[in-house]
Amino acid sequence: MLSVVAINQRARSDEQKALRRQAVLTAAETYFLEVGFEAFSMTQLAKKTGLVKGTLYLYFKTREELFLTLYEQSLMRWSQVFISHLSNAMTSRAYAQTLFTTAQADGAFLPLLIRLEHVIEHNVSIPRLVKSKQVFKHQVETVAAHTATSLNLNDAQAIEVVKTMGVLLIGATRADQGPELDNEALPNDVQELIASFASEPLFVKNAVRIIEGIRSETGV
Repeated sequence: MLSVVAINQRARSDEQKALRRQAVLTAAETYFLEVGFEAFSMTQLAKKTGLVKGTLYLYFKTREELFLTLYEQSLMRWSQVFISHLSNAMTSRAYAQTLFTTAQADGAFLPLLIRLEHVIEHNVSIPRLVKSKQVFKHQVETVAAHTATSLNLNDAQAIEVVKTMGVLLIGATRADQGPELDNEALPNDVQELIASFASEPLFVKNAVRIIEGIRSETGV
């Protein structure tokens, strides 16, 4: 992890600027994990890094552009971890469980993913958005290549599985972003309702159905 000292050093060369930018990202992710999306403030980030707020905007034009970059980092990080857990001839359930577990283990990935299209992408420039979509496309193709081997699917099926898993993951985990109610005294019917929407079993059960459906529709 890069230190605040590294952030505060005046960046002259391209290498120094890249190091400072990465140091800001590291500090921003730590801060994001502490306070969440809504409470995240560029003013507070500037204070935490010891930088003038205007300096942050030299690297990231908007708050959302910073979050978009954090999302890309978390996407690539999660992809590497997920792929490392895949093996040949996995069952659909084992694949789905592995995908969910690794995604949830990365503290930044899911909170950013569920806000990506509806919030984050709406305040970045078109060229920056295009670049992000290219990063996403590359990661989908990379994960799909390993998915094809793990689930014994053809390339088109694997791409469809990976894309659909992303949509399902967003839907299943939205409830996790609500208020924490574990320690609250709730009526039994409300407890049962909340339990029925628990993201992990909801995701895994429906992911298996989707994978098997894609396999049966087109064959291998």
